[in-house]
Parts: sequence; structure tokens; C-alpha cells
Amino acid sequence: MLKRPVARKLSSAATRRPGCRDPRWPEVAAALAALRAAKRCSVRIVDAECGTGTLLLCAARFARALGFTAIEARGVDDAPALLDRACAAAAQMHDPAIGITFERGEPIAALCEESEFPADIVLWHGCKGKEHADTERAEHVAACAGHALIADHQCGVRRPA
Repeated sequence: MLKRPVARKLSSAATRRPGCRDPRWPEVAAALAALRAAKRCSVRIVDAECGTGTLLLCAARFARALGFTAIEARGVDDAPALLDRACAAAAQMHDPAIGITFERGEPIAALCEESEFPADIVLWHGCKGKEHADTERAEHVAACAGHALIADHQCGVRRPA
């Protein structure tokens, strides 16, 4: 007797916050849900200043729980110790639908690269500790690097018109 696969609704666990305490998480979850509601099957997420990669990994897991079948995630940071932790955490994920890379590099330079082929979602801490002139340039570059920019709220980052 063959059993047929049954389409399942998302469990409540899939719709809850997946262990992510980042204040940007509700916006990330909403952006992913909106893409999935638009019948998207693939998603590309970039996290500039990813640190240990917690938010990016949560986003990738949540995207998979929503039903995305191809998830490309890229984390960039200039702190080797944090990237080592991010890589160790990513190595624990065993899902062929999720591709995650963590790279050492300057976040604004990475965002400049992304602006050629913008990601679906860009995660960024924003203007913390930057000079005013650097802040304006960084905000513009970040806004051009993806279709949805999710930054720390206290920075007041706006998409250019």
C-alpha cells in the first residue's frame, strides 16, 4: 500500500519567532511571508555586518518553513571570530534547499557588489558609529542593494526616491 504525501499547513512552530531575538525579526518574517504569498519559490537574503549570523540563519530556516525551495543567504562581516561562529552554526544546517555563505569583508563594499543584482532582502545594522558623510553614502548603497532593506530602527534609514 502506497502512502500519498499530504499537503500540510504550517505548524504554529513554523510561524513563531524561531529563537531570534533581533528587533528586526518581525520585519524579516513579514518580508519573507509577503514574497511567499506572491508565489515566489526562491529568495536571496544578504546580511551586511552579520556577526554570528543568527538573524540570517533564522531567516533561512523560516523561509524554508514557509515553503521556499531555493534559499540563497550571504553574510558579510569584518570580524573573523564572529564569522567562525556563524560558519559553525551554518554547518549544522543540512538542507539542500538552503545555501549559506559567510565571507570576511567590508559590509559597505559587499552592499555595493549586491547593487548590481539586488537581493530580495538586505539586512543591515545601519549607521551606528559612522560619520555623517559616510552615513548618507552607506544608506544609499544599502537601499540599492536589495528590494527590501531592513535596518535597525534607531538609524532612520530610508529608501532613496
